[in-house]
Amino acid sequence: MVYYFKSTATDPPATLYVGKDKFENEELIKFGWDCDRLRGVSRFHVDKLSSAHIYVRLTPEQKWDSLPSALIEDCAQLTKANSIEGNKKDNVTVIYTPWSNLKKDSSMATGQVSYHDQKKIKKTLITTRLNAILNRLEKTRTVAPTSDLPALKESYLAAQRAEKRREAEKKRREEEKVARERREEKERREAGWGELGALGGGGGEGTLKRSNEDGWDEEDFM
Repeated sequence: MVYYFKSTATDPPATLYVGKDKFENEELIKFGWDCDRLRGVSRFHVDKLSSAHIYVRLTPEQKWDSLPSALIEDCAQLTKANSIEGNKKDNVTVIYTPWSNLKKDSSMATGQVSYHDQKKIKKTLITTRLNAILNRLEKTRTVAPTSDLPALKESYLAAQRAEKRREAEKKRREEEKVARERREEKERREAGWGELGALGGGGGEGTLKRSNEDGWDEEDFM
């Protein structure tokens, strides 16, 4: 099962979720959402201690490395509370990183992960357990089966694809507009030169000329 919570630290409220055990953590690792585009996911974990993996879904405007401090506190408190050892301690460090930075291979134990880039890891210190935050989050808790995760991720990916199509169509329309404007400007210039030639400005039949003593024609500027 996956446990979902709502954090009112942001407006609109953020969705936090956690697996029931390490086996369900594997499903969360597998079906996480990339943070590069649209709504992504950041993952929280107690540093150097066993703990649950707490995930928070980001809005399109949020970046994993500049989350509101109140939201970080909610996620970190929930992470600490879901660590058997960490929950008993003060001054616990919680680390977080985008889902896309998680590294998983067959040599790792169930629920265990590493990281592609250590620079994409941030830390926050939780000095003590804050029951007020945990009680607030607990009141919002709902439960859903892990079997929902593939469909949720596919919905997210479909939204990504649709956004890419919209961006490509917008770019195509903009390029067509620029090309049309350039074409129209060229046609206006060519039309202007044509009118000038018709009025005699181009040295045609309408230009007055006289013969000089050597027999050459030259323009009469009188």
